[in-house]
Amino acid sequence: MTSDQARQRAERNFKQEERRRDGRAAMMEYEAQAVATRKKIERLKALRLAKEAQAQTAEPPAKPAKRRCVSAPMKEANDDR
Repeated sequence: MTSDQARQRAERNFKQEERRRDGRAAMMEYEAQAVATRKKIERLKALRLAKEAQAQTAEPPAKPAKRRCVSAPMKEANDDR
């Protein structure tokens, strides 16, 4: 085996190991993001459920009274003459 072949094999092994390390780091980052997402979903779900429970126990808001529109009396056509 020549020194050139040995160097190429060493470089190939180094690149493979580097890819493995990068893959492990990427997987750890992915898992950390997944855990953070699950925690956020749990928190938001708890808030939503608490809000819904409070809305069911509270009295519904009173509807505002309808206002009647009072318009000015219309002039009759014969009044102008």
